[in-house]
Amino acid sequence: MDITKRCGQNPLLSPKDLKAGIEGMEITCLLNPGVFRYQGKVWLLLRVAERPIQKEGVISFPIYNKEGKIEVLSFSKDDPDLDASDPRVIGYKGKNYLTTMSYLRLVSSTDGIHFKDEPEFPPIFGEGELEAFGIEDCRVATTPEGFYLTFTEVSSVAVGVGLIHTNNWKHYTRYGMIFPPHNKDCALFEERIGDKYYAFHRPSSPELGGNYIWLAESPDRLHWGNHKCVATTREGKWDSVRVGAGAAPIKTERGWLEIYHGADRNHRYCLGALLLDLNNPSEVLARSEEPIMEPIAPYEQTGFFGNVVFTNGHLVDGDKITMYYGASDEVICRAELSVAEILNTLNEP
Repeated sequence: MDITKRCGQNPLLSPKDLKAGIEGMEITCLLNPGVFRYQGKVWLLLRVAERPIQKEGVISFPIYNKEGKIEVLSFSKDDPDLDASDPRVIGYKGKNYLTTMSYLRLVSSTDGIHFKDEPEFPPIFGEGELEAFGIEDCRVATTPEGFYLTFTEVSSVAVGVGLIHTNNWKHYTRYGMIFPPHNKDCALFEERIGDKYYAFHRPSSPELGGNYIWLAESPDRLHWGNHKCVATTREGKWDSVRVGAGAAPIKTERGWLEIYHGADRNHRYCLGALLLDLNNPSEVLARSEEPIMEPIAPYEQTGFFGNVVFTNGHLVDGDKITMYYGASDEVICRAELSVAEILNTLNEP
């Protein structure tokens, strides 16, 4: 049951539309933007994944070395110690590496459809040992205190959640890792509930448990506690293997509405919704039985990693949700949803 209205100009952005931001690299994928309004325009904070231009018979990929400089590692495709079966991850002698390096890049639009680079607003690159493989999938929370960015920090050590604050998109305060490994898919609520801040996050516990959506609370957005699991995977359904939060939840009269992603054993990613109590968001009032969006368009089914729709950014105007999403881990698209229509699907038994 797909209830989204896709933009007729999809995909809005593909790798060929932008120039690589790292010298000697090529853009492989554009993924999962954070979304916000600023200076009267719609902005996307894209995840841009780049890699060295590939040569015949060799796989090359970038990392940050201990000096913080980008270093290119290369292995022969014939090397018996090389596992390149996954287009996203390289395995070599017991170590895993990403095939690309991701950073965050700003593009803007006056109509929400046609986007362009903003050279005066520089990209945000990974910094330090815990971001040695790059930074990914940023959610942008627009608050009275400015913009808070939650994103995935990736390194050979682990994957965790980082936090950045900005007021002007030129100067940034970095707070380091706020949710320790293994964790990702962190979305901040854009307002306090009582005297607490809240956030979704996705710790992974494959030995006991799984990839579930959790809720945490904080007095200051930096120190998090009182963690509670609010959504688990469901065997035999579209979200049977992993679930994770999308963008900041939407406040409605009936509760907090959260659009989330789920994947099955075939790595097919769809979107659904959770409805949470306004005063106690750890209480789940309703949940999608069927997806509200599935990868059914050609550009969602074929790409760098096919059969994927994944969002972590939207704008809300009354009943209308303008959602920006990544399709097939390669291109950026737009779709519209109705808050009331989503809520009506949650009424179904």
